[in-house]
Amino acid sequence: MPEVNPLLTPFDIAPFSKVQDKHYKPAFLAALDEARTEIQHITDQEAKPTFENTLEALEYSGQHLDRLSSLFFNINSANTTETIQALAQEISPMLAEFSNDITLNTKLFNRVKAVYDSRKELNLNPEQQTLLDKKYKHFTRNGANLSDAKKKRLREIDTALAKQKLSFGENVLAETNKYELQLTRESDLEGLPESVIEGARLLAESRKKEGWVFTLDYPSYLPFMKYAQNRELRKQLYLAFASKGFHGDTLDNTDLVLQIAQLRFERAQLLGYPTHA
Repeated sequence: MPEVNPLLTPFDIAPFSKVQDKHYKPAFLAALDEARTEIQHITDQEAKPTFENTLEALEYSGQHLDRLSSLFFNINSANTTETIQALAQEISPMLAEFSNDITLNTKLFNRVKAVYDSRKELNLNPEQQTLLDKKYKHFTRNGANLSDAKKKRLREIDTALAKQKLSFGENVLAETNKYELQLTRESDLEGLPESVIEGARLLAESRKKEGWVFTLDYPSYLPFMKYAQNRELRKQLYLAFASKGFHGDTLDNTDLVLQIAQLRFERAQLLGYPTHA
């Protein structure tokens, strides 16, 4: 009997216990095909563009893809592995390309624009008007009116940015997971609540370390910065937190920051804005 991919079955709560790494890519490919079909149904219909058959249909398209993306990228952010990171590097450009397939779709934009241009005659309620305004602005601000040559370059930039931003985040996460502040003197714990101290003790125990271990994860970092009375230790932990990804090693983000900034500037100029901001 063929194995069932749990991510291809509709779900409300993610079936984490059933999901394996091998399930993600086929699920993304299927969800992308499904979303593309939904978009094509909007653009290929012969009916006159209306709020319902264009804006509402567009708003409800890609729901399976959205849920799958939320699940996968939360896993990549919170509990990643080398396999998940490799998948993310493959999947992120696919999602960036699909996003541009929507925004730069001339037939789709023409339908949205037709509804927008006739908005005063449609008697839309406030929620519908808000959705229409947001969708129209999203298209116009993200390249819908560009020439074909500029659209091509925009796609190249967005694909590169998807990969680089992902690499940046993975480096920061790796630095976060690598760092630990081990304390062995009770005096260094002064000011910390008992619950925080106990958590640090259990973490040290799980890592087969003496004393107490604090990390750059927020549940450990924030209470230490708020309550610890040892100023030098707070400074040490803060500097480690603030300098993640900038230590000149394999996890260094300096070059990535420059590349991202340059691409964002070019993208802004392409879209007619002075800066990315």
